[in-house]
Formats: sequence, C-alpha cells, structure tokens
Amino acid sequence: MKEKLTIMLVALMCFGATAEAQNKKMVRPESLKPGDKIAILSMASKPNDKYAKAGMKVLKEWGYTPVLSPNVNAKHGSFAGTPEDRAADMLWALRNPEIKAIMSTRGGYGSIQQLQQIPLDTLAKYPKWIIGYSDITSVHSAMVNAGVMSIHAHMCGYLYEQEVNKLFSDNPDAPDSCSLALRNILAGGVPHYEVAPHKYNHTGKASGMLVGGNLSVFCGMIGSEYDFLKNDNIILFIEDVSENTSSINRMIQQMKILGVLDKVKGIIIGQFTDYTPNSDFKKMEDMLAEELKGYKIPIAFNFPVGHVDENYPMIEGANVTLNVKKSCVTLTFDEK
Repeated sequence: MKEKLTIMLVALMCFGATAEAQNKKMVRPESLKPGDKIAILSMASKPNDKYAKAGMKVLKEWGYTPVLSPNVNAKHGSFAGTPEDRAADMLWALRNPEIKAIMSTRGGYGSIQQLQQIPLDTLAKYPKWIIGYSDITSVHSAMVNAGVMSIHAHMCGYLYEQEVNKLFSDNPDAPDSCSLALRNILAGGVPHYEVAPHKYNHTGKASGMLVGGNLSVFCGMIGSEYDFLKNDNIILFIEDVSENTSSINRMIQQMKILGVLDKVKGIIIGQFTDYTPNSDFKKMEDMLAEELKGYKIPIAFNFPVGHVDENYPMIEGANVTLNVKKSCVTLTFDEK
C-alpha cells in the first residue's frame, strides 16, 4: 500500500486477563513467555508442506517452541484431513496444558466443518490465542461467542513467503512490521494503528468490541451459535478476496435487512482483492461507499487488513476505539 502506515506497539506486560465488552467478560489468553509451545495446525484447506516448516523456523526465531499437530499435513481431497482429523487436532492443542497458542498453516475452506464438533464451552474452558485469518474467521467468530479473544493475523503460509522473499532481498534482515506486531501481542503488548485518511471516510469516534474478518465467511454463519454479529456495540472490520462486486453487494444487503448494520458503532473497510467489478462500479470501494453513505457512524476505508502483505493483527473480542478524523484514522485497543 502506498499510504503511510504508522504502528505504535505498546508493551503492556500487565495487560489484564479480562476486558469488558458487550456487557460480558472477554477473556484475554495468557501472554506467552520465551520457550512456550505454539501448536501449528491445518484448520481448513490442505497446505503446502513447506508452510509448517517455515512456521516452525520463524516461531523458533521468536523464542518459542513450535510443535506440529498430528494431522498438520494430512490430505483429504482439497482439505487438510477429514473434519474429524482437524477437530481432533484442535482438541489436542486446546487440552494440552503445555501449548499456549495455536497458529493455522493457511485458510482456504473447511474450518466450519470441525467447529461443529467442538462445543463453545470447550473453547471457553481452554482460552488460548488462536491465530489466523481468511477462512479462520469462522473460528474467531466462535471464539468471540465463547468469550475468548483471538488474533486475526497472518499464518504459516505468509511466514513461508517472507522466508522466500528474503532470498531475493537486498535487506533480508529488515523487520516485518506485521510479524513484529503479532509477536508483540503474543508477548502481552497492545497495538495502536494509525493510517492515512480516505476520501470516502465518515468522520467520528466510537468504541466497542472489535469483530470481523472475511465477509463471505462470517455472513455464512449469520444466525448460528457461532455468529459474532449477534453482539451489540461492535466495531466491525471487513475484507475479502476473489468475490465479485455483486457478491459483496449481496452480503451488504444481507446485513442490512437483518439489522446488523443498524447496531454497529463503527466500520473498518479492509482490502478487497482479486475481484471482478460489475457494470455499475469499477471499484469495490465505490460500491461500498454508496451502500454505506447513509450510516452516521465512523467508517474508515482502505485499512491495512485482508489478503495482502500489510495485514495487521486485529484482536477479535477486544475493546477498541475507532477515531476517524480528517487528518488520519486511529484504532486504539483498550489497555485494561
């Protein structure tokens, strides 16, 4: 992205274990210490076998001990093993007291299959950081309704790409700001994001519980027990990939007629990539601006989250304040 992005990483090792959001307590998983174990799982589509290896390498460099789930490289058609395989891996990682966090190798499709075999009270019983995005949005939605925060962020696939890019870089040791932000959150820190203004922004300030991710994934869960949109006072962030303009418009209409957009306190428009425009709108942001123009809430366009390299970690279930000003946009995470 060409726009300037400033990230303030605030090291708050005393960040509280819980935070108030939506009149219920959201549990923030324990901060990780050097040497803690992070399980690498494949929750959806089958990964490139090199993804898990790259994830292990990077997590070791961060000072953690990566462990592979039994079925991390399993294959069942286009999936990373059967739903039973993937559910077994998640339960293994949740129930193992030595494992402090869980990272997915990639997204794709399929995480909703295993979720149906894992009750929400089980997710609540074993609060651990779960890291991923794209199809893993379904897991984040379930975690929010279980009362546990999780991290919408890059996965092993991205870490693999970064390792490959280093081979052709003039400065291979240059820090990756997305990875630094994720590493800081795992250690107990709190991010603060500041991005450039956009012509379609709606100025204003609002606070609420941050939820969101891949639009087509969470729209497919509306009305279910995993649906985080049923909560009130939310700050919603959206992104998607390979969905044409008409499909995204249909999802926006779905949220409108269900009253979802009437109760959100603010909206963050992330990156929509690899899409086909329709005859009405050449750009996705033009369509979204038209559909959202009547909402008198802060709305931030072109936020660095989605299927792009600048996919900044978002703590699902955390209390945040979105401040959309003419000069810039800030997203501040509650430090309590």
